Amino acid sequence: MPRHVVCLTFDHDHMSGFIARGLTTPTAISRGEYDMVVIPRLVALLDRYGIKGTFFTPGHTIDSSPQAVMPYIEAGHELAHHGWTHRLPVTMSREEEEEEIVRGNESIKRISGKAARGYRSPAWDLSPNSIELLLKHGIQYDSSLMGHDYDCYWARQGDTVELMKPFVRGRETTLLEMPISWSLDDFPHFEYMRLPNGSVMPGLMNANGVLENFVDDYTYMTRVQPDFGILTYTFHPHVIGRGHRMMMLERLIQKLMEGGAVFMTMEAAMGEWLARRQSDRKQAAE
Repeated sequence: MPRHVVCLTFDHDHMSGFIARGLTTPTAISRGEYDMVVIPRLVALLDRYGIKGTFFTPGHTIDSSPQAVMPYIEAGHELAHHGWTHRLPVTMSREEEEEEIVRGNESIKRISGKAARGYRSPAWDLSPNSIELLLKHGIQYDSSLMGHDYDCYWARQGDTVELMKPFVRGRETTLLEMPISWSLDDFPHFEYMRLPNGSVMPGLMNANGVLENFVDDYTYMTRVQPDFGILTYTFHPHVIGRGHRMMMLERLIQKLMEGGAVFMTMEAAMGEWLARRQSDRKQAAE
């Protein structure tokens, strides 16, 4: 039977994303803290529809406000790795990046009692060291790259990228990539930001227009991958939590359900993808 999987994921940055951008005034911090109002509402919404989601949570969030994290842990949602601070791996040395991964793992284990299976880079920008370090520290899937829309693939290590030479692909690793897209992320659509360098991210788009885009991406998946596909949406509690956007999220859930979507955590979707791949290999060998 056709099976079209949807993963609802939430980057629970809290105030860490503002701090990493140098935005540390009381107003900026309060924008991050707003997620403490939103998290119980999100958990209740997902529970109402019987959905389990994945929360990519920085260690800074876990250690600063564990009371904001516990509602989705207690409700059985997946807790995944999102660094410790919200700094981009590409801005750090190998040693600094490894410290982020280790420290984030420790925070996750302390609050949940188990290690994270998945990782998402802050701002979706891996470094040349990221894949090696994630595998070294037991991460099984990453959700930071954009090389597909409706299917997983094996992340590569060791690409050679030089301006005046042809691109050379590195070797495939055992890290499963579960791709994402800025077009399916609430942040660029909705979040208004004035950054320290003077630039402005306007955001504040009409939620109904964004909803139409989000639904159409799912509909297109059912057409081009009629048998099986995985589609990942990304939300931020402090962004999606405003009333009109929460209503948009609920309408999205309803429309996807009407379209036959099966909602899973990222870890569960990874398990299904791997099982199907193994089954396909077995059938091919027979």
